[in-house]
Amino acid sequence: MKQPNFTPLTGYPEYSEDEMLIRAQGVLDVLKTRRTIRDFSDKPVPRALIETCIAAAGTAPSGANHQPWHFVAISNPDMKREIRIAAEAEEAAFYAGKASQEWLDALEPLGTDTQKPFLETAPWLIAVFAQKRGGERVGQDKKNYYVTESVGIATGMLITALHAAGLGTLTHTPAPMNFLRDICGRPKNEKPFVLMVVGYPAKDAKVPKHALIKKSLGDISTFEE
Repeated sequence: MKQPNFTPLTGYPEYSEDEMLIRAQGVLDVLKTRRTIRDFSDKPVPRALIETCIAAAGTAPSGANHQPWHFVAISNPDMKREIRIAAEAEEAAFYAGKASQEWLDALEPLGTDTQKPFLETAPWLIAVFAQKRGGERVGQDKKNYYVTESVGIATGMLITALHAAGLGTLTHTPAPMNFLRDICGRPKNEKPFVLMVVGYPAKDAKVPKHALIKKSLGDISTFEE
């Protein structure tokens, strides 16, 4: 068996425990202000900012380091319009009978409906695709592993980077989303994972009070010591 090559680990300065807690609390304080929004400003967002946040997402861990993701960042008005039309068609079918009543009841406190104007108002849409095959380098054709888990982690890191930069986000997931692959010109071995709506919040943006309900640390964790 071929022996793997290793390189010294860098990027982990040693902090005191007090400093570590301060840094961790700082991250928590920032993320506690994050909200999913649907009211976006049309104020332009520099491409360089979107590029940096996608690059941050690309540092995510992945199965066998195959990095099975592709991000399509869209500011083209015609493409955004096409995406909105396709997404609203899927949403109309969803609310007209595809969704169970239980699902619709769960969505009711959020105030969602079939209309998705934010898909055109927001300056950027980022379509995230999951790749069934690929590899650690572009052009390879290997089986990718833990694709859903890997792309999910990368998407979470993308949301974190965008929020840290001061941008609002919405994770939009109309089902099915195959229209995204066609509009974005992506290959059939890629599956649309999520459509991220990105921009500055509108000045009069509001969020449903229901979204402020967050489970406590004790509700979401167990410590065995």
